[in-house]
Amino acid sequence: HALTDPENLLKAAGVQDGEHLTAVAQRARVTATREAFAVWCCGGNWVVTWGNIKSGGHCSLVKDQLRNVRQIQATYTAFA
Repeated sequence: HALTDPENLLKAAGVQDGEHLTAVAQRARVTATREAFAVWCCGGNWVVTWGNIKSGGHCSLVKDQLRNVRQIQATYTAFA
């Protein structure tokens, strides 16, 4: 079983009681604009942003597009 989305439960991935698990942890990466932050893992399926909406602190409208992110570049008021 592979659980690549941290929002899914183990049961949703088909893991049964008594099975052994192997975890692979990646270092989270952080970048910031003037008033917002973004956190992601390279190649992961999630990006979290918070802070001032006008500075990139709200990404829910594009959440489905933020898959397999390799890097995020921050400008003064936005992420790319």
